Amino acid sequence: MSDLKDDDQKSSDAPEARWFGYREIDPEAKAGMVRAVFDSVAGHYDLMNDLMSGGIHRLWKAALINQIRPRPDMVLLDVAGGTGDVAMAFRAAGGGPALVCDINPSMVEVGRDRAIDRGRLEGIGWSVGDAEALPIASRSVDIYSIAFGLRNVTHMDLALAEARRVLKPGGRFFCLEFSRVVIPGFREAYDAYSFAMVPWLGRLVTGDAESYRYLVESIRQFPDQESLSQRIAAAGFARVRHTNLSGGIAAIHTAWRL
Repeated sequence: MSDLKDDDQKSSDAPEARWFGYREIDPEAKAGMVRAVFDSVAGHYDLMNDLMSGGIHRLWKAALINQIRPRPDMVLLDVAGGTGDVAMAFRAAGGGPALVCDINPSMVEVGRDRAIDRGRLEGIGWSVGDAEALPIASRSVDIYSIAFGLRNVTHMDLALAEARRVLKPGGRFFCLEFSRVVIPGFREAYDAYSFAMVPWLGRLVTGDAESYRYLVESIRQFPDQESLSQRIAAAGFARVRHTNLSGGIAAIHTAWRL
């Protein structure tokens, strides 16, 4: 009886657990469904990001690195970072050791192979793990980053609690994620583009429109800037802030672990 109560409480605390895009699902099925999406798109993930955003996602990630301000004495944990672009950028900007952790082995394989091809394996570790139960020691990293991954977890509040757990006191949390457009009139044009063009590009490049339809829908289901800030603060973080990018298409949320 207690296990059932705990499961009910976990689900009620995480309304996003019941949604896969716009489809209502059993929360227990969500993680597997998300893994299937990224297994399908792993080989074309960065190419599709370039096509969908016109390359702007690279500017957003550069803004993330600028806010982190890497130093050699910093240890970075990049969660849901399978392709390795954030970890490699952190290292290139002067950061210390970086660990990439992603729940999808196929994404980790793509990222590790790319790092090998570029000769950038030194100082970067790779692991497969769940954002809700990280295989990382408590209070062991200086920087926790997650780029375009938080909206795909089943229980966001558990992932935020794990972020706080693994950060050292004084460590910093960074989340780059799609958000809510704040420019009047621009949201309609952005929605029209997203729902029409992104699945079409997915079908053209990967043969998989449905995975990209899910990704578009998941953006709309994700909390807006203020709501996400409240949940980060509720996880025990301090000095929670956000910076809008491209009129709110994306945002960087930052916080401190005291």
